[in-house]
Amino acid sequence: MALDQIDCAILSELLRRPRAGVRDYARTLGLARGTVQARLDRLTEQGVIGDYAPQLSHEALGFPVLAFVHIQLQQGILESFAKDLVTLRQVVEAHSMTGDADVLCRIVARDNQDLESVIQDILNLEGVVRTRSEIALSVRVPFRDDTLLEELSEIAPVSNRVSGQAR
Repeated sequence: MALDQIDCAILSELLRRPRAGVRDYARTLGLARGTVQARLDRLTEQGVIGDYAPQLSHEALGFPVLAFVHIQLQQGILESFAKDLVTLRQVVEAHSMTGDADVLCRIVARDNQDLESVIQDILNLEGVVRTRSEIALSVRVPFRDDTLLEELSEIAPVSNRVSGQAR
């Protein structure tokens, strides 16, 4: 979906101030509240905004160890493996991959011993051939979307629509 500059501005405000209300976004951007709400609804419906959930700090929750685990699987077992993998609570994210590993998991743990236990749980899942683990030492670039919005805003067309009506 193509975003225009108003969409990018609204999304930037949402990222900058996720707890602000639609009225605050509208005031900051100089737009009608209805325009902002309609665009937020459309962006949500089209999947641009995936979730309004807060981002939790795993470290503050007591899971300071972050590891990336590469998993090689037997052929033809990816779907059933994914159903088993989702049962492991400390696997917070997993992706199918190209390359040597079939799946890359992001895992959080209380300490290295806890991490070893989670990795052993993965190894015990049906179809796992081997794993390779890497422990993150520090975050150098935190998760971000704002730079993508800056990029899109530079090439986005200027909107000629306000509140769903042509100007």
